[in-house]
Amino acid sequence: MAKKTKDTNEHAKATASHVPVKVITVNRQAYHDYFVERTIEAGVALMGTEIKSIRDGKVNLRGSYAIARNGELWLENAHIAVYEHGNRYNHEPMRNRKLLLHRREISQLQGRIETKGLTLIPLKLYLKGGKAKIELGLCRGKKLYDKRDAIAERDAKREIERTIRTR
Repeated sequence: MAKKTKDTNEHAKATASHVPVKVITVNRQAYHDYFVERTIEAGVALMGTEIKSIRDGKVNLRGSYAIARNGELWLENAHIAVYEHGNRYNHEPMRNRKLLLHRREISQLQGRIETKGLTLIPLKLYLKGGKAKIELGLCRGKKLYDKRDAIAERDAKREIERTIRTR
């Protein structure tokens, strides 16, 4: 009998690595405004109508950020639209949502934020195995000249690709 449980655990681990991921939204503005130094995956504590609205793709992460308060991580300014078919128990679109991370991870992030002047910005929201996950970026703000350099570099790459295609 012990052999069987070991096999099922190995099977569960093998299937966990192949969980389908459906990207709901990407915060493209964050990649323009910040240098992403590190990414972290976190769960999100949601209400029933919120997850239904997320599955419909009605989410906006632009201008949102994560903040540590009382040993917990909170997502602020993220807009999840009101679920159309919801009733009087529908959620508030701009409410603060708790992010689910281990306490050790939260304390590490909080230390890096305080010492290095970094911010936590949500980069991507996706469904992984039916559960909503958010990819947070530990980011440093770009200066205006950094943004101009990035735009010039992108335009140069486009021009090179265009000339290669036409020949």
